[in-house]
Amino acid sequence: MVLLVLAIDVGNSSTTIGLFDGGGMLSFRSVLPTYKSNTQDQWAIQLTDVFRLYQAEISQITGTIVSSVVPPVTAALCGAVSFVTGKRPVQMGPGIKTGLNIKSDLHAQLGSDIVAFSVAALHQYPSPLVVIDMGTAITMSLLRDNVYEGCIIMPGVRVAVEALSQEAAELPHISIEPPSTFLGHNTVDAMRSGVVYGNASMVDGMLDRITQEVGVPLAAIVATGAAAPEILTQCRHNIIYNADLLLNGLYLIYQKSTAPKQRRV
Repeated sequence: MVLLVLAIDVGNSSTTIGLFDGGGMLSFRSVLPTYKSNTQDQWAIQLTDVFRLYQAEISQITGTIVSSVVPPVTAALCGAVSFVTGKRPVQMGPGIKTGLNIKSDLHAQLGSDIVAFSVAALHQYPSPLVVIDMGTAITMSLLRDNVYEGCIIMPGVRVAVEALSQEAAELPHISIEPPSTFLGHNTVDAMRSGVVYGNASMVDGMLDRITQEVGVPLAAIVATGAAAPEILTQCRHNIIYNADLLLNGLYLIYQKSTAPKQRRV
């Protein structure tokens, strides 16, 4: 029987859906907006449409896993997954097997998305390493061996831009892209320079501070998230971009969580 694992990550801004084959290869990746008011039926319709779009057979799914940092969405989405696949999803949360040693005052406060991409990063890259997630928030996580050492959380690029436009009446809403010149000669280019180069400088500065805190050079710096490419290409550090890092982590955690328990002799 062909193994197909459905992995879903619910973020504050978007929901990412991925289908893995038995070899851990991603068959497709789809991104939908996260609507907190969606009912179970609405999520079921969207999931069915995604599979139809990518010409994948939803009835062949053998397992599912869901990570959600948006509590109002979790129950409806998990119900929809169970309904359309006939498989109850593994849910990221306390007690799930990750193999990750988390240094945290309260483990439940660490987002399931951070746990998932940390597992994938440690599986794919040498440590010590930093994982940068550039989504609704910017997070920078330090990982060493199998230990999650800690995290830094900052306002996301799009969140900051929208807040600036809303609070300053004469500043427009802009797209996130490098301006034609570093010093802007109009309002839009001046804002773009601040957003792109300002955030790139912030990332570079924080990486320098993390390296100083660790006391040894970082073996790898990995980034994920929708806003990462536009910003990180302007950084001075060598940063690897991996769009599927979180989904890969969910697949690995699913494998750990569903592996048969070895009987003691």
